[in-house]
Amino acid sequence: MRKLLLLAMLFASATIFAQGTVTGKVIDPEMDGPLPGANVMVVGTNTGTTTDFDGNFTLNVDKASGKIELSFVGYKTKTVDFSVSNGATTDLGEIVLAPDADALDEIVVTSFNLAIDRKTPVAVSTISAAEIETKIGNQEFPEVLKSTPGVYANKAGGGFGDAELRMRGFEGENIAVMINGVPVNDMENGRVYWSNWAGLSDVTRTMQTQRGLGAAKVAVPSIGGTVNVVTKTTDAEKGGSIYAATGNDGYTKFGATVSTGVSENGLAATVSASRTVGDGYVDGTEFIGYNYFVNIAKELGDNHELSFTAFGAPQRHGQRQNRHLIQTYRESDRGTKFNSDWGYLNGQVTHIEDNFYHKPQMSLNHYWDINEKTQLSTAIYASFGTGGGGGWAGTNKFGLDSEYRDGYLQPVNLDLIVDENVARGAEGSETILRASRNDHNWFGGLSTLSTDITEDIEILAGIDLRYYKGKHFQEVTNLLGGQYYFDDSNANDPVNLAQVGDKISYWNDGIVLWEGGFLQAEYSKGDLDAFVSLAASNTSYKRVDYFNYLDSDPQQETDFVNFFGYQVKGGANYNFTKSSGLFANIGYFEKAPFFDAVFLNFVNDINPDAENQKIFSTELGYTFRNPVLRANVNVYRTVWSDRSLIYSYNNPDGSLGVANILGVNALHQGLELDFEYRPFDGLSVTGFASLGDFTWKDNVEGVQIFDEEQNLIDEINLYIEDTKVGGTPQTTAGLGVDYEFLSDMRFRANYNYFAEFYSDFDPVSRTNPDTPEVWKTPNFGTLDVGLTYDFSVAGFDATLNANVYNITDTEYIANAQNGLGNNARTALVWYGFERTYTVGAKLNF
Repeated sequence: MRKLLLLAMLFASATIFAQGTVTGKVIDPEMDGPLPGANVMVVGTNTGTTTDFDGNFTLNVDKASGKIELSFVGYKTKTVDFSVSNGATTDLGEIVLAPDADALDEIVVTSFNLAIDRKTPVAVSTISAAEIETKIGNQEFPEVLKSTPGVYANKAGGGFGDAELRMRGFEGENIAVMINGVPVNDMENGRVYWSNWAGLSDVTRTMQTQRGLGAAKVAVPSIGGTVNVVTKTTDAEKGGSIYAATGNDGYTKFGATVSTGVSENGLAATVSASRTVGDGYVDGTEFIGYNYFVNIAKELGDNHELSFTAFGAPQRHGQRQNRHLIQTYRESDRGTKFNSDWGYLNGQVTHIEDNFYHKPQMSLNHYWDINEKTQLSTAIYASFGTGGGGGWAGTNKFGLDSEYRDGYLQPVNLDLIVDENVARGAEGSETILRASRNDHNWFGGLSTLSTDITEDIEILAGIDLRYYKGKHFQEVTNLLGGQYYFDDSNANDPVNLAQVGDKISYWNDGIVLWEGGFLQAEYSKGDLDAFVSLAASNTSYKRVDYFNYLDSDPQQETDFVNFFGYQVKGGANYNFTKSSGLFANIGYFEKAPFFDAVFLNFVNDINPDAENQKIFSTELGYTFRNPVLRANVNVYRTVWSDRSLIYSYNNPDGSLGVANILGVNALHQGLELDFEYRPFDGLSVTGFASLGDFTWKDNVEGVQIFDEEQNLIDEINLYIEDTKVGGTPQTTAGLGVDYEFLSDMRFRANYNYFAEFYSDFDPVSRTNPDTPEVWKTPNFGTLDVGLTYDFSVAGFDATLNANVYNITDTEYIANAQNGLGNNARTALVWYGFERTYTVGAKLNF
C-alpha cells in the first residue's frame, strides 16, 4: 500500500507541458450532424479523447506535428495530419467519418454482431473500454452493466467471480454471452460462470448489451438479451502500459500490456497479463486469480487478414454457497459478512466450499474481401475447461450449531473432524472434502458470407457449428485424516476405498452437438434501415454414465436425442428527422430444452415429454439525438411458453422423486428509458429507468411425480398464475454525473435504485391455491463515487483512479430465496456489499 501511494505521489509531482492544442469537429454525413463519442487518438501515443455532444474535441499534444486517428463503431477510421506552434491552438475544422458496414472487421466474426446507433432496430447499450477501466475496480465484471436499463447484476454469495446477471427478468442461462462473437454459455445448462472470465475486464475494448431479440448472428437467439464482449485487438503502434491497484480486504492487483506495433511484413502482436489476490469481503472467500491475453494479427495481401487470439483467467476462491435467514446474520458477530462454509485446519483457513477453474479460449479468425461487394468472415475456436467446485461428502458436521464449530455461528474446527477420522482407523473417513468437477472440451466454427446484391440490399448467410463434451465427476480432495473414504456408487466397483484424486458419487459425460444456419436480408437507404432473418438449428444430446451402469451394459451410453429449433425475426429503424427516429422488431423462435430436462433422475432415462421452449417477442422504440441530449425510450413484450422445469421432490419416505413440469408460461413486459445530457463541455448527466412486469401466466395442473423407478407416486397442481417472477428487481432507476472540474481531473457519481424485488421460489412449493404472493424484499439504493486524474510524467501518460462503492454504507438484501412462510422470517438471503473501495495507478509507455 505504501509503495503504491509513493508511486502515485511520484506520478502526480512530475508533469510536462504540451506543445500545443488541436481542436476539431467530427461529422456524421448521413445525419449531416455531429458524431458524439467518437474516439480521437494521437497516432503513436496513448494521448486521446472523445468528442462531446456537438462532435467537438480538444486535445493537448506534445509534438509540433503528427497524425490524429478518429474512429467510431460502424464508421471508417480516418487519419488526419496536424501541426502546431508552441502553445498555440490548431483547428482542424469539420472532419467527416464515412459509414462502413465492414468497420467491425477487427472482430473478424461477422458483420453487425454489434448494433450501430440509429441503424440497428434493437434496444442497445454500449460501454467503452475507458468506462470499464475507470469504474470496474474490485467489482465483478457484470456489475459494469448495473446502470443499464433492464439489467440486474449482483455478487450472489460474494466470492470472487460468483456474480449473477439478469436481464428483463430472465436468468443468466437465458442471456447469450459472447466474446468476440463466440458463444460462451454452457452448452448443457446455458449458464455463464463469470469466475471463468474474472480478468476479462483488463482487455475489453467494448461491452454491449442488446436487450430482447438483439442483432447477434447466432442460429437461435437468447430469450432475455445478448451481451457481447469485444476484446482489444493488436495495437498498430508500439507501446504498452503497467498498472497497480489496491482496495479493501487485502485486494491487490498488478498487470501489464505490451504491443510490438506493426512490422514491415504486416505482423503485429499484443500481450497482456495480470495477477489479482485478496482476502474477500465476505468471510472465508480468499482468492487468487490471473489473466492472460495474446493477439497476433497478420495481413496477407490486400484482401486477407488473419488474427489469432488466446485468453484465459485461471482462479481459485472461497465461496459462500449457502444463504441464511436474516436472523442468522443478526446473531452473528460478523453481521452481513457471515459465511458458514469455511473453517480452520492446522491453523490455516480452509474453504469447505470453493471454486477453481481455468477455461482458456483460442480462436483463429480469417477475413476475406472477395471483391468490392462480397466478404467472407470465418472463426474457428476451441476451449478446454478444467476445474469445479468444492464441498463435503459423508456425514454432515457443518450445521450452524454444530459441535464441530468453536461456538455458535463460528468457523468450523476441522481438526476435530480429523481427530475422529484418525480414531476410526480401518473404518475410513466419516466426513471428507471433495470437488465436483466439470471439465469440458468445446470446438466450434462460425462463418458468414455477406454480399451487396444492390446498392441498398445486403444478403448475409452463415453457419454455426459446435461440439461440446462435458466431463462430470466428483473426486476426493482431502480425507481429513482418514485412511480412505468408502463409496459404493460405482456399479463397476461397488467397494471403492477411495483415496485423494479418486472418483466418487458419480461420473458421466454430456455430449452436445449444434448445427445451425441463418439467412438475413438487410435494406438500407436514406433514413430507413430494415432486416428480415430466418434461422434454424439442431441440438443433439447424448449421455454416457460410467457409475450407474456396468461397462457391459449397452444402456451405459444413450443415442443422440435431437431437438430442431427455428427462428423468424424482423425489424426496421426509421429516422424521420435528423434528431428523432423510431424502431420496431418482432420475432418468434423455438429453443431446445436444457440437458437436464432431457435425461431424468441423473441417469440415462430419456424424458419422452421434453419439448422446445417457445418465445414470442415484440418491441417498439424511440431515439432522440441533438447536440446536448441523447435519449431512448422503448417498450417490449415477451411471452415464454413451455419453459423447461425439472424439479427434485422429496417424498415422505425420504426417497427422491422427480417432477417434469410442462406448460409453464411467463410474461415479461415493460418500459425502459435512458438518457445522457451534456449542457456544457465537461459535464455529463446520465439517467435510466426500467418499469417491468414479470409474471407467471398460468397455473399448471396434473404435475406427475415419479420415483427413481419411474413409478407414478403423486400428482399435484401448481398455483402460480399471476405470481411475480422472482430473483430480479422489476423496477430499477439510476442517475449519474461525470464532471471534469479541473484540467484532466474528473469526478463521477452514480446512484442506482431497486424496487419491486420478489424473492426466488420453487414452483413446486405452491401447491395450495391460497398460498400468498412470495416475499418482496425491501427497496434499496446504492451510491458509487469515483475520481480520475490524467497527467504526464517524464514523457509518459499516467492515470490515477479511485472508486468508493456504496459510499453511504447501505445495508441491503441482494438475493433472496422464498421460504415456506412467504415472509422475511423464513426467506434465505445473501446481503450485498456495504462500503468498499479501490485505488489504482496506470502508466502508459
